[in-house]
Amino acid sequence: MEPTIVVEHKTQRVRKSRFSLSTTLMYVVLTAWSLTTIYPLFWIVNNSFKVSRDVMNNSFGIAWEPVLVNYQNAFDRINIGRSYINSLVMSFSTVFLVLLLGGLAAYVLSRFNFRGKRTIYSILYATLLIPAFATVVPVYELLIKTSLVNTYWGLIFPQTAGNLTFATLVIAGYMATIPKELEEAAFMDGCNRWQMFVKIFVPISQPVFASASIFVFMWSYNDLFSALIFVNKENVRPIVALLNEISSQYGTDFGLMATAVSLTVIPVLIVYLFISKYIQKGLTEGAVKG
Repeated sequence: MEPTIVVEHKTQRVRKSRFSLSTTLMYVVLTAWSLTTIYPLFWIVNNSFKVSRDVMNNSFGIAWEPVLVNYQNAFDRINIGRSYINSLVMSFSTVFLVLLLGGLAAYVLSRFNFRGKRTIYSILYATLLIPAFATVVPVYELLIKTSLVNTYWGLIFPQTAGNLTFATLVIAGYMATIPKELEEAAFMDGCNRWQMFVKIFVPISQPVFASASIFVFMWSYNDLFSALIFVNKENVRPIVALLNEISSQYGTDFGLMATAVSLTVIPVLIVYLFISKYIQKGLTEGAVKG
């Protein structure tokens, strides 16, 4: 019995050493990766509290004597507040339309059996492979004909169309897991299809609706490519397009540029901290089922 006990103890020690080594290596890698993300953000925010001359001469030094002149210029000189409003109006409108249309489409695809259903799924999957820049010319021509260029709708409609497929597939995958008995009970209570969608499926599907809205908002808020093409006028320009304008008009004012980037990124990070749990749920609960 003694040799067996000794062997077991040695095996446990080897396992513990391997576990400790692998755990330590994992934490080292994760820490290094987090620093590559956190430090650039700290560098930007730190330089936003310096004048442009100090940013050029000592960009890696800590701003022990912070100044707020860059933040004042951001609102007075480049009117960043207006760009904030434009971004929020267009992003929230896109989220609303995507959830409304995508939710209705997902309800039909997930709860009805009809001819051509698999074909529709195949088309939806195929549209995910089409790059955004491939549709710029026809979309821009369509916006010109409808006089929507340089308006809120000129960016809301293309972004809605671009995110609708993703939301439909994710929400449909979640709704497909809802028990059939709930539908039957709702029919017994006298609900029609619209009432069933609003009173049964939407409340139950709140996690996937929240997850989809988060992704759609982030993609819409950060969509620089579409913003530069469809809404390049100052009165409707979103905040991501304003950053490009600063780099061209005020390229030598690095303090102002750092401030604009900070004001653009920090609110998104704050929102993410509060809703990150929904993103984690969305990665699993919104799994697509064909």
